[in-house]
Amino acid sequence: QVQLVESGGGLVQVGGSLRLSCAASGRTLYNYAMGWFRQAPGKEREFVAVIGSNTYYADSVKGRFAISKDNAKKMVYLQMNSLKPEDTAVYYCAASTRGSSGRSTDYEYWGQGTQVTVSS
Repeated sequence: QVQLVESGGGLVQVGGSLRLSCAASGRTLYNYAMGWFRQAPGKEREFVAVIGSNTYYADSVKGRFAISKDNAKKMVYLQMNSLKPEDTAVYYCAASTRGSSGRSTDYEYWGQGTQVTVSS
């Protein structure tokens, strides 16, 4: 079992930056690929980034967001730069034993989410 708690969300202006954190408790993260997903109002949950044996990003965030993982601290981070209004969403941290996947169905554990709002 892995418990995940996100933090770091908030309100930021266009072009600003935020760093999201995901604290994991329970098992070590060494055996998990860790992903970030987001869900905007009225939209389906979408993949943002994943770090495991490989690192992948959604095209919409490539070059602006960076995912990192500290196995010793059981922490996962998402550095978000050059934020746009379309980045507004609830951001979720998730853990998968199925490798670096962009499919939400491959993730067994989820946090409760943290709200990110980008104002123009």
